[in-house]
Amino acid sequence: MFGIDPIYLAILGLGALMSFAASMYVKAAFNSGAQIGLRSGLTGAEIARRILRSQGVDNVEVHEHQGFLSDHYNPMAKTLNLSPDVYHGRSAAAAGVAAHEVGHALQHAQGDLSMWARSILVYPAYFGSMIGPWLVIAGIAMATAQGTVAAHSTGFAYYLAIGGVGLFGVAFALSTFIVFNEFNASARARVLLVELGVTVPGEEDDTVRRVLLAAGLTYVAAALNSLMQLLYWAWKAGLIGGQRRE
Repeated sequence: MFGIDPIYLAILGLGALMSFAASMYVKAAFNSGAQIGLRSGLTGAEIARRILRSQGVDNVEVHEHQGFLSDHYNPMAKTLNLSPDVYHGRSAAAAGVAAHEVGHALQHAQGDLSMWARSILVYPAYFGSMIGPWLVIAGIAMATAQGTVAAHSTGFAYYLAIGGVGLFGVAFALSTFIVFNEFNASARARVLLVELGVTVPGEEDDTVRRVLLAAGLTYVAAALNSLMQLLYWAWKAGLIGGQRRE
């Protein structure tokens, strides 16, 4: 029961590998895109402020934030925090990342559903991913002690396992909303960059697309990892794959 499950180890290893590969791809795409200068000559900070003004958003401040690719939008403080390479950068990569973060600010200002869901589910999902496994394990242990199978029990053990799987479901729902949220922000970014003349179709726009796609794949990897975790614990609880005895 409490031994190391090789299947779970394989899931953890595959998840770590996907995350590492996605992270390396983002760094490589950004470093490559940083070599493509903008004809407009604007820095990431200037681009962010120009887009915000063009969309009538005047309550978001743009700040420099230390760390490589540590860029993020803080909806609570309404601040756009750009890493030095993006804040001062005059490349297509810097433009893409800056515009992407502005995309999140626009989502927030316009009440985008994925931004709302992302904010609401973040804490329940964190709680679920931490507590969920222990509830499933406790449910299976109780069912085993009672001589029953979790999937065919109607007692407390069954509902305990179900609750653990449900918490993992919340975590997976969050990761799915995040994927849609990130790709939506990237789509907004590319359109606005071209419309405002910050980037031009061709090499600059293609570079922005590659950088934003690479960044989006990190969230796809996280969502796939979350799905594998959900399916694994649902299987352990006996909810899929037939009854399970340990």
